Amino acid sequence: MPTIDKLTESLSTYLDQDKIVLVRQAYEKAKTAHEGQYRRSGDPYIVHPVAVANILSELQMDHQTLMAALLHDVIEDTSVTKEELASEFGDSVAELVDGVSKLTQIEFKSKAEAQAHNFQKMTLAMAKDIRVILVKLADRLHNMRTLGPLHHEKRRRIAIETLDIYAPIANRLGINSIRVELEDLGFAALYPMRAKYIKKAVKKLRGNHNQIIEDIQSSLEKCLKDRNIDGKILGREKHLYSIYNKMKYKHKSFHEIMDVYAFRVITHSEEDCYRTLGAVHSAYKPLPFRFKDYIAVPKVNGYQSLHTTLFGKHVNIEIQIRTVEMEELANHGIAAHWQYKGESSLALANQARIDRWLSGLKQMREHADDSMEFIEHVKIDLFPDEIYVFTPKGSILELPAGATAIDFAYAIHTDIGNACVACRINKKLASLSEPLQSGQTVEIITAPGAKPSKAWLNIVVTGKAKSSIRHYLKQHSKEESHALGKTLIERSLAGIKKTWDDISDEHLSKVLKHNQAESFEQLLINVGQGNRMPYIIARQLVADEDEVIDADQEVTHAKQQLMIKGTEGLNLSFAKCCHPIPGDPIVGVAAGASGLVIHSEGCTKVMAKTQNHAKIHLSWVKDITDEFVVELRVELERQRGIIAELASALTRAEANIERIGVVEQNAKMSVVNVVLHVQGRRHLARVIKKVRAIKAVIRLNRVINH
Repeated sequence: MPTIDKLTESLSTYLDQDKIVLVRQAYEKAKTAHEGQYRRSGDPYIVHPVAVANILSELQMDHQTLMAALLHDVIEDTSVTKEELASEFGDSVAELVDGVSKLTQIEFKSKAEAQAHNFQKMTLAMAKDIRVILVKLADRLHNMRTLGPLHHEKRRRIAIETLDIYAPIANRLGINSIRVELEDLGFAALYPMRAKYIKKAVKKLRGNHNQIIEDIQSSLEKCLKDRNIDGKILGREKHLYSIYNKMKYKHKSFHEIMDVYAFRVITHSEEDCYRTLGAVHSAYKPLPFRFKDYIAVPKVNGYQSLHTTLFGKHVNIEIQIRTVEMEELANHGIAAHWQYKGESSLALANQARIDRWLSGLKQMREHADDSMEFIEHVKIDLFPDEIYVFTPKGSILELPAGATAIDFAYAIHTDIGNACVACRINKKLASLSEPLQSGQTVEIITAPGAKPSKAWLNIVVTGKAKSSIRHYLKQHSKEESHALGKTLIERSLAGIKKTWDDISDEHLSKVLKHNQAESFEQLLINVGQGNRMPYIIARQLVADEDEVIDADQEVTHAKQQLMIKGTEGLNLSFAKCCHPIPGDPIVGVAAGASGLVIHSEGCTKVMAKTQNHAKIHLSWVKDITDEFVVELRVELERQRGIIAELASALTRAEANIERIGVVEQNAKMSVVNVVLHVQGRRHLARVIKKVRAIKAVIRLNRVINH
């Protein structure tokens, strides 16, 4: 059990005595505040903050962080206030404790929302002082170590949150020592049987491989000695969660993973790292395409090392080569910044990377509409396999695997991403949607007036690109809605022989209040989005001074016919439940920010959920050439090649097939659903005629509702 005496002993190796005294004072305050409180295990509550401080002492964190760790629960769980802490221990400690406490104080509608909102608050706290997240990670690590007494469902929820959020953050901050333990503990809590079997298999295999490991290590030591290189060789254990992920996602067998022997060589300088690389390559044959130089091009979290895979004595050998300082940074990440007290160029470079990441988080948070959208963007950036690409001037950009030139453009600057129209990869014109490869040089071509496409959201992979595109589209959509709303009201005013000059400011205020709009601009946007009917708003704006016309009074005018052609790109969308096509009787239903959703008039969803005054009866213009989605349900006699025959008939009818698949079948019959594109009811009639001509077709229906 961790105690304050053990903590003090640990701190005496790197902290001055006066700072240790302050840490002990924080302990006494926490002990008094938590008096009479116990954990689920039955231990006094003070055991937990002391254990958290012990974890941080292993990272050699500063005295203020350790004081905050000891006090991190007093604001939330006791009567101690932030002001009291500030007067006793200073503003920095009080802010740190408050930052950690605020992460768990609000109640939410759902666990997912709670997780998302907490994470959003966590990034705010991180931006102010990165030490907040270090205390939170240590807090989570001790909680994971002591999950035993909790109910199964709570253990599972905490394990999922740990693997989804906390372990990736530890990885992003480069704190490998905490990340590995969080992953293994989360894995064991989430899949106890799988963890147990893998652990047992590893233990058994390790015993069988001891002699091979000793032989390889001796050979590597001789190799370094012959070259007069002073280096320390360590065997490297694969942790359970890493083994499990390789088995699950890379489809490798347990023995495929474990038959690779891993070693780490720790040297004293960068030059020795490269000399060591040459030495091991002369002793064993390197495998092609398995060498990575993370010293010249560090990982996005600051990690530096040389990686190579060798073939020797019928087994593969993975070697990592790094300096003592690189090893410290690999294990402690951002925490090493305090250990080196700002004197190390590596620690400072790592700090700069973290600052850039936090700056990107801040921008994503500003662009996101809510916590769920924000966490969706951030999670993308927490799980990257990196690629490294170059700007035309030779600067290196780190991007997640699968990133495109559009991601690259947004990584340089949001304005460049928004104005991007084409790209050159290695001086050759290339597609914007083409996934980039490490080592490529990318040049972005921009054009004035260019704007991002909604389709880009399906192409980009970085959180910054997704949030920037969504932000632009939302703003642009509002501008379009504003312009459309103004045009529609002007037309409606002209229809009753009125103009803007006939509207008084006083009456406009009444209309805004009646329609619950914050401003006239907001009212115009609501009209453009289909949330308000322009004819009714126009009548309200010019009604008698004491009268404001209500929508219910104008049901007869609500059935005005609007022409759809020409407004598809603004704020109209077609319902996926009934797939209306030109020729179908249609209605429009207001759907918030989505504008007007077009349904077939007989759609059961509209009839069941929508009142008459909420519908607008619409009509199609002539000569529409666009394609529309239709779903058909075809019942067929079961026979060989019938799906191919059906697809051939649809193609002959000039229908573009989006999806085709069997949804039901028995020994005699198959039911096939086909989603295809047609140009209207006449085209659909030709398609149906072709399909009915197939002898095996028993019945054919158009699917209107799911």
